[in-house]
Amino acid sequence: MAGRIAVIGGGNMGEALAAGMVGAGFAAREDIVIAEPVEARRKYLKKTHSFETVPAGPEAARGAQTILFAVKPQILGDVLNQLTGEVSPDHLLISIVAGIPTNRYTTAFGESTRIIRVMPNTPALIGEGAAAVCAGGAATAEDLSAATAMLESVGRAVVVAEPLMDAVTGLSGSGPAYVFQFIEALADGGVRTGLPRETALLLAAQTVKGSAQMVLELNEHPGRLKDMVTSPGGTTIAGLHTLEKKGLRGAVMDAVYAAAKRSADLGKG
Repeated sequence: MAGRIAVIGGGNMGEALAAGMVGAGFAAREDIVIAEPVEARRKYLKKTHSFETVPAGPEAARGAQTILFAVKPQILGDVLNQLTGEVSPDHLLISIVAGIPTNRYTTAFGESTRIIRVMPNTPALIGEGAAAVCAGGAATAEDLSAATAMLESVGRAVVVAEPLMDAVTGLSGSGPAYVFQFIEALADGGVRTGLPRETALLLAAQTVKGSAQMVLELNEHPGRLKDMVTSPGGTTIAGLHTLEKKGLRGAVMDAVYAAAKRSADLGKG
């Protein structure tokens, strides 16, 4: 993906992708412009990352080859209206707006619109993102490859059918929040049993990081890895029994389902 990239929306996810692409060497800092209406946020982005910032989408889109939409779904309609006349088939549009289908963009800009829908997550900021992509409108296989490469510069990316994007939103899109809450709870457990807060948090975060890396690198089922830790009559099985009684797995499954359903509702609204 060459040329200038306009990021419409300078919130956490827009910042994470822009900073991640620069950090990975996928895009040059001077080729990114971020449209952000809140002045304080523009100043933050400029001071923290030295990004060029402008107050509105049309100004960012002019001269850009790629337009990345990173706004809340509730304000997307206004953003698309502002860009009427600015978007052409020459632009590659990439949307990370939760729940919004690709046909929202073809309805706004025409059937010749090249649109790629993406669901990334915030670990992209440190090059460890997990994302899914799908193509819509007149987007080509080359466009899909370009968007996938963008996401792979800040983590891992998979191509899925568009009807599965809500499920991706519930799992990996919202998933970092679930994991952060689990790390916090794990650390709280350590504090409850006498560990200093700083020590408990470090051990909890590193435990989650190392465990996730084992799943990815060893290609073993998580249940098998769990069994490797669990000795008969030992400490781990005692802890697992408590998690089963409290319904940890059911709660996590319900959280993914609830987030996916909310994503689908946003697309309808």
